[in-house]
Amino acid sequence: MIDLKVLREDPETVRASQRARGDDPAAVDALLSADERRRSAISRADTLRAEQRQFGKLVGKARGEEREALIVKGKELAAEVKAAEAEQGEAETAFEAGHRALSNVVHPAAPVGGEDDYTVLETVGQPREFDFTPLDHLDLGLRLGALDMERGAKVSGSRFYFLTGVGAQLQLALLNMAAAQATAAGFTLMVPPVLVRPEIMAGTGFLGAHASEIYRLEEDDLYLVGTSEVALAGYHADEIIDLREPKRYAGWSTCFRREAGSYGKDTRGIIRVHQFDKIEMFSYCRPEDAEAEHQRLLDWEKEMLAKIDVPYRIIDTATGDLGSSAARKFDCEAWVPTQGAYRELTSTSNCTTFQARRLSVRYRDENNKPQVAATLNGTLATTRWIVAILENHQQADGSVVVPEALRPFLGLEVLRPV
Repeated sequence: MIDLKVLREDPETVRASQRARGDDPAAVDALLSADERRRSAISRADTLRAEQRQFGKLVGKARGEEREALIVKGKELAAEVKAAEAEQGEAETAFEAGHRALSNVVHPAAPVGGEDDYTVLETVGQPREFDFTPLDHLDLGLRLGALDMERGAKVSGSRFYFLTGVGAQLQLALLNMAAAQATAAGFTLMVPPVLVRPEIMAGTGFLGAHASEIYRLEEDDLYLVGTSEVALAGYHADEIIDLREPKRYAGWSTCFRREAGSYGKDTRGIIRVHQFDKIEMFSYCRPEDAEAEHQRLLDWEKEMLAKIDVPYRIIDTATGDLGSSAARKFDCEAWVPTQGAYRELTSTSNCTTFQARRLSVRYRDENNKPQVAATLNGTLATTRWIVAILENHQQADGSVVVPEALRPFLGLEVLRPV
């Protein structure tokens, strides 16, 4: 949820944020109206309750007919209190719904527009010039005995797969390399639950416009996570934590996405699938430290990308493609030779106080007063990285040279066709 102080003192900034996202700015005015109604209802209910307490004292002192008359009036006052409390409850429910419906306020530096209106911040490395016709990652994976899409579809349906042999080894090596980097940087490594309660999923902002992407187990009222960000954000829910230094966690988990609305997109290989593994960085910090922490997460992603030695670029994601929780998001996109395009490998988002306010994660400031924390997240490695590694490091004979930094974790220098 956004900061109510910003809403009340500078509603035009929130309206502008809504417009930049492609959302309805009228939602801001609806929330302001709901806020006014809620505060009025609370005031009226408080006033009537105070009157009722004072009236009760008068009744206690009265005698005879005067007492009988006061009792009648007291019943009328009790009915008014009950009605006022009902109005307060309705007003608070409406306000809560309106507050949760608003997306985070976008960062003023984020480029305005839709999915294709990003700004390229940096390009690292040059796409390789092949002296042979390169194979795509699926053809390479099949030759290496690393991927089995056909049996994945037989067992589970489309967009499922088996990582086999060196494919499974490659993923474990990649994620172990990411885990080693994270722990060396001071992150606490976590293997979190992949099923979460509705209030945790809602708290991270994933049950809004992107709810259709999430798998739900209705009988158990639980959701499968699409990223360990969800569980890590909920880890300190309803707590006051020590944030003299940022708290940093690295979650290793399997992730699940329905890929609703992606019919016909990336149907070949493992670029867009329903299940994958990922190591996700997650930080809690003080709001004033959030922008610096965002840059640190991006730097750690760049450090990891350097280890697999692939060309990539960093983009500043446009406002219409941020997702409801992020105020700003940087994506790192690796070059995929057979597509002649850059495709996302990592993403890091500054969610400011949006998630922590919903989940009631706080810290104590210098005056020992509780304040809302900021949360940030960033990808460190996923199954999709296999695509970039195979395609960029392939050789004419169908073998793949293993990036040097990855070799100690994999135990191989070259992947060879079977």
